Amino acid sequence: MIIEVLRLHFGEGQPLRVAAAAGGVSVGAASGYCRRAQARGLGWPLPEGMDEAGLQRALFPPAAAPSPSGKALDCGKIRQELQRKGVTLQLLWQEYLERVPDGYRYSQFCEHYRRWSRRQKVSMRQVHRAGEKMFVDYAGPTVRYFDPESGQEREGQLFVAVLGASSYTFAEVTASQRREDWVGSHIRAYEFFGGVPELTVPDNLRSAVSRPCRYEPELNRTYLELGSHYGTAILPARPRKPQDKAKVEVAVQVVERWILAALRRRQFFSLAEVNREVRKLLLRLNARPMRHVGKSRFQLFEETDRGALKPLPAAPYEFSEFRLATANIDYHVAADGNFYSVPHQLAMQQVEVRLASRTVEVLFKSRRVAAHERLPSGAGRASTVGEHRPKSHQAHSEWTPSRLVEWAAKTGESCGEVVRRILADRPHPESGYRSCLGIIRLAKAYGEVRLEAACRRALAGSTCSYRSILSILKNKLDLQPLPSPAAMVPPPQNGTVRGASYYP
Repeated sequence: MIIEVLRLHFGEGQPLRVAAAAGGVSVGAASGYCRRAQARGLGWPLPEGMDEAGLQRALFPPAAAPSPSGKALDCGKIRQELQRKGVTLQLLWQEYLERVPDGYRYSQFCEHYRRWSRRQKVSMRQVHRAGEKMFVDYAGPTVRYFDPESGQEREGQLFVAVLGASSYTFAEVTASQRREDWVGSHIRAYEFFGGVPELTVPDNLRSAVSRPCRYEPELNRTYLELGSHYGTAILPARPRKPQDKAKVEVAVQVVERWILAALRRRQFFSLAEVNREVRKLLLRLNARPMRHVGKSRFQLFEETDRGALKPLPAAPYEFSEFRLATANIDYHVAADGNFYSVPHQLAMQQVEVRLASRTVEVLFKSRRVAAHERLPSGAGRASTVGEHRPKSHQAHSEWTPSRLVEWAAKTGESCGEVVRRILADRPHPESGYRSCLGIIRLAKAYGEVRLEAACRRALAGSTCSYRSILSILKNKLDLQPLPSPAAMVPPPQNGTVRGASYYP
């Protein structure tokens, strides 16, 4: 590019405008090249053997930046200190002047540090403050182990978490990437680090993000509640932007090389056995000095992250699932194969059900409206709070078998005995409540005397039911005298029954 400009302008006598267009640069840049060449005694043709790179060095020699020994800066130390929360270049410069009173002025101090930073690797340019971020992800390769219960071979998922400032790493193997395993790995990572970072940066996997979006990702409720419990903000990386979590991408590669590769020939017969070996190798990995830093991850963690992490909460997070449900007309919601009551005013309304290990909570517009003890999964049972019922239903719930028998006995002894037998014959007394109430209310239509007589006839024929007593009253059988006990014996149902005289 520079050679072409010099050839056309000095060799061919073309104006700067033409030389600049042919070289693909602006007229100002072309003019600068020619000025610098003339100042250094270069024209056309160029000295033999000078190529584009040599010409670049001749026209733009590196600026000398001598650093007297008394003013020398430890830029690596400056970078490490900048990772601490609240530390700035201004503060470090003031501390530097206390040690070296005739040292660099602030502008020179910053310029020397920036030049040093530009010479570092691209992966070293990101500056993470101590205690600021924890990056999390799953590794691609899996760990094979045999399930002790089924004996089948399974593939365990390798979870990796790393702190931004120190690169201190946590790793474990879980049975899957499902939400429960994902949340459990976070809990154990926070406990391993002994504190909580300000931000937790995950990928956009389903267990973390319900709806990925570059600008407003939607976290699932369980993961959001985990962050709230630990006081850390969940900040998912942008979709298809691995550079947002480059720290954990590197950590995953390191874990694959130093842990997975070391276990490649091992056979494991439980997940617990896998994680025991992973933990041993993890401690060794964190104790290894890093080549470009000269310190181990654990040493950096002690110097930077440990003191900056927020304390753990008093109790670990209890895993919970959130589900949308509609309260039925009986003001109960179905969840996990059971039914849980809500205030009757919410019948036919959509609510949110939070399922924890021991409790079930129902939320309406983010406000808790009901709490129950969790029933065994799939039991088909109902948990009902009395206050959730309407007043009319509350009165019904106060009925008991003894109260119904007592109520029926006011009509007569036979009526009370019929109710008692109906309730005793049912597997659940509540299932006979309606039948008993129907019998008691027959007194309004037929009177207590006729109802008592009908119940007496029903007892004599062992036909204690609402339908049979109603039939007796409708057919006025209660007004007829009771038949003799012998006549009450039901006849044989078929002609195959023979007496003793039939046999010789």
